[in-house]
Amino acid sequence: MSALEGFVPDLDEVTYHAHPALSSTGARQLLQAPARFAHWMENKPPHKKAYDVGSAVHAKVLGTGWDVVEIPDELLSGPNRAISSVAAKDWVAAARESNAIPLKAPEIAEVDAMAESVLAHAMARVMFEQQGDAELSVFSRDDETGIEQRCRFDYLGSGSGRRFAVDLKTKHGLATPVKFSKTVAELGYHVQVGHYLDTLAAAGGGVDQFVFVVVEKEPPYLTATYVLGREYLEMGYAGAAEARRRFAAGIESGVWPGYPQELQIAIPPNWAVYDHNEGLGGLTA
Repeated sequence: MSALEGFVPDLDEVTYHAHPALSSTGARQLLQAPARFAHWMENKPPHKKAYDVGSAVHAKVLGTGWDVVEIPDELLSGPNRAISSVAAKDWVAAARESNAIPLKAPEIAEVDAMAESVLAHAMARVMFEQQGDAELSVFSRDDETGIEQRCRFDYLGSGSGRRFAVDLKTKHGLATPVKFSKTVAELGYHVQVGHYLDTLAAAGGGVDQFVFVVVEKEPPYLTATYVLGREYLEMGYAGAAEARRRFAAGIESGVWPGYPQELQIAIPPNWAVYDHNEGLGGLTA
């Protein structure tokens, strides 16, 4: 095991993300294709402005992480208040250099509204008021493959009663059960759960449930809370285990394969079959 091991509170984000242990994001890349993971590791994407609001909501709700600072309005240009002048760009760059999240005043108002929505939600408030730690990093070694793995909980319960792992998500569009379930599949949140809980267990920890707190990014900024159903959990654990095996194989061989070389069959998903049948049923002679 490298220098970081077990439960590590107050670890800065730069150090955490630079650690070579397998992360949840890496696991999901491996499941797409090991070659995609290798490319991602060698070409880490630059910071995206789109992440700022989500990071700011995390900071507001959890009380940890980077500071949120308001970009002075006099530095912004035009009716859209763009960050286009040299002075504005320099100010934003300096803010990021000091580990702050620079946002315009309307964006900060949105962040405040989302954070207030989360903390006003009864179940979400219970999750974040349980005894525990925010932004807790966990490092462990997988027994089967021997690889190092890591995860970073938004909030991890540690009390004597029921304990919950909590992950805060901001979401474009609706946070209804149907819409969030689709997002879970598209973004691999079930694999995230499997990876996090396996990493936690290997470090000697455990929780009763993994809870997603989801807040919409558009007014009225509604909040919902979810646990994954049995099938999703089974899929998540299986996916996380397969990712670890692919990671171990790649490290041992130095080979990170892409998609299969043989001819594959494209099978219509259930929704396409349903749409097809509905369309035929609506035809008239």
